[in-house]
Amino acid sequence: MNRLDDPPGLMKGRKPSFIGMNGGTETDDQQRLRFQVELEFVQCLANPNYLNFLAQRGYFKDATFINYLKYLLYWKEPEYVKYLRYPMCLYFLDLLQYEHFRREAVSSQCTKFIDDQQILLWQHYTRRRIRLLQTAAEQTPHVNPQNNGIVQSKVP
Repeated sequence: MNRLDDPPGLMKGRKPSFIGMNGGTETDDQQRLRFQVELEFVQCLANPNYLNFLAQRGYFKDATFINYLKYLLYWKEPEYVKYLRYPMCLYFLDLLQYEHFRREAVSSQCTKFIDDQQILLWQHYTRRRIRLLQTAAEQTPHVNPQNNGIVQSKVP
């Protein structure tokens, strides 16, 4: 089963039901599609180059688009955040709430700096995680499956 097959209660507890293109409330299929589209868009915000693309095309000057970014803050709620693969997108979604950041995102230099910092953060996180896993592996007694899970101490 795809993890997107059943979004949170098919949007129960979320913003009020939207009025579909036909003037009626959205069907379950329309809600599922909107959920998937919004999930994909929010995750794209983790890419500083995409933010630059949006800024250069004037999206961050459009009041309707800014309101849409505000609306998307519901992705920070626990029942929705679990669907995100790139949690950095929430950080950028928060930053996009500020006009100053939206203005700076148009600069390629600023975008390059953010991109570089993001890569450095990932490298630091990866190295730190590897060290923690190695330390944990060295401290964990090894289990021999031939002894029915009986823990044996390491013999040097």
